[in-house]
Amino acid sequence: MGIRDILKKKDDLSTGQPPEKGTIDHLAAPEFTIIRSDTSTQERIYPPSMKSVDNLHLAVQEPKEKDKPRRSLDVFRSGRSRSASESSQTKKESGARRLSQRLHLSRAPPSSENVPENLPDIVTSDEAQWEKRATMLAGQNNRARSNSRPGTPSDSSRGEERAVSSQQIDQDIQEAIRLHEEGKLELSTRMFGRLADPQGANNPLSQVLYGLALRHGWGCAPDPEGAVKYLSAAASNSASIEQMALQAGMKKGGAAKGELVLAIFELANCFRHGWGIEKDAYAAKQYYETAANLGDTDAMNEIAWCYVEGFGCKKDKFAAARYYRLAEKAGNKTLGNSWIWKEKYDPPGDGNRK
Repeated sequence: MGIRDILKKKDDLSTGQPPEKGTIDHLAAPEFTIIRSDTSTQERIYPPSMKSVDNLHLAVQEPKEKDKPRRSLDVFRSGRSRSASESSQTKKESGARRLSQRLHLSRAPPSSENVPENLPDIVTSDEAQWEKRATMLAGQNNRARSNSRPGTPSDSSRGEERAVSSQQIDQDIQEAIRLHEEGKLELSTRMFGRLADPQGANNPLSQVLYGLALRHGWGCAPDPEGAVKYLSAAASNSASIEQMALQAGMKKGGAAKGELVLAIFELANCFRHGWGIEKDAYAAKQYYETAANLGDTDAMNEIAWCYVEGFGCKKDKFAAARYYRLAEKAGNKTLGNSWIWKEKYDPPGDGNRK
């Protein structure tokens, strides 16, 4: 994706309409009712709970008194050998049962230092709620980065006091973009770096573009860790602007919404691929889904892939189909995805087709 495409994407995110309500409102998988009936009666069948399934699994492994091990037909085997074999078999079964119990008890909900523990689950298309969620992710990511690099908090707090945009800064950004398109990557990246400096212009869009330049080595040596630093700064700075806009009652967000969504999406890519940071599937899924619900069509396709593959979440082809449909309706179609339009993936009560 070129820089012009990134800028167009930012503008669309800042001024475009929110995603269609019909698709986002039905992210939960449809419920099914199973009924067993004959000519005179009917009975509703309920699926077993996880607890009952676990108990059944343990019960199957529990040896019963009447189920004695079969005696060997080898007449030359002594009784002591049979006793030792039975004892060994019992110990193996007991050991396997204890292991499964330990594994079950150690299973915990997914978590990540890059995702706040109180991150809300949103099942509606309320854009203000999703934007608040994005600011929470940005804040948690900034704290996680600060803990790994002592001294960063004071740097970022001083940078936030400076103006993040002005007419002169916008003109400089356009000049840096022109240089990039003319192939003068070193000069372009140097300008982006100056505009992205937290102790200088501290411009969120320049921080996104400079972070991408560091990641891909545009006119500089690749620096994935530095890319994460500047993408995190872009998310933090734009989140502070958007948080003030939300507090002021602006439901569509403020002037830095596009930058915030771009930064959240690019950080999701870092978590997914391990670019400059350890891979974190759970964080990548949360960041992708947040950006998708704020209108990023690339994020819609990526979160759909997460649901198909079970990357950072449970597999859910219903949710995947809905996000793929949403991206396709917005003009970002993924080839080979005709399955998403099958009737079985239609949301309940929704007759909308391709």
